Amino acid sequence: MKFEIKHRLSGDVLFSLETENMKLCVEAAVRSGANLYGANLYGANLFRANLFRAYLFRADLYEASGVNPYRCTPLLVLLDQPGKIRAYKLVNGNSEGPYNGGIIYKIGGTYTVSDADMQIDVKCGAGINLATMDWCMNNWQKGYRILIAEFTAKDIAAIPTATDGKFRVSKCKIVGEKDLKEISLGVES
Repeated sequence: MKFEIKHRLSGDVLFSLETENMKLCVEAAVRSGANLYGANLYGANLFRANLFRAYLFRADLYEASGVNPYRCTPLLVLLDQPGKIRAYKLVNGNSEGPYNGGIIYKIGGTYTVSDADMQIDVKCGAGINLATMDWCMNNWQKGYRILIAEFTAKDIAAIPTATDGKFRVSKCKIVGEKDLKEISLGVES
């Protein structure tokens, strides 16, 4: 039987193979070095699949079974950090998150949400969504700012499996702001 791994938005075929099941198709794609960025693996049974070195950022793993998040989610290292941890918060010109808004973030402010989504198969859920610097830079637009947020491991609500750099916390303190010139954003060339 022919199995195809398609992009979750465009529907383009990222990898295909005549094999017995989707798990074997995914493993073959990973072994071949196929770029599975944005792959739709919705509902796939990946129990004991070897996803070592798989590039699954923005992949749709909703209801995929048997995925070991420790094999495809480097940000899980945050859960083992003692003390204060820092990450970044992308905000628009109104100091709100650019996608769902609702909270106005100010330096020195501590923010808490009681309904942070704890599901690791939800990429962008309720809560305070923080990210890595590369995620912020890739999603930055003119007028946006990048704030520095501080939190602890117990404040983490969810680190989505195969995240592209975003995760959710239920509490954080905004401790600073990145100088956009320092990181070469918004600078005319």
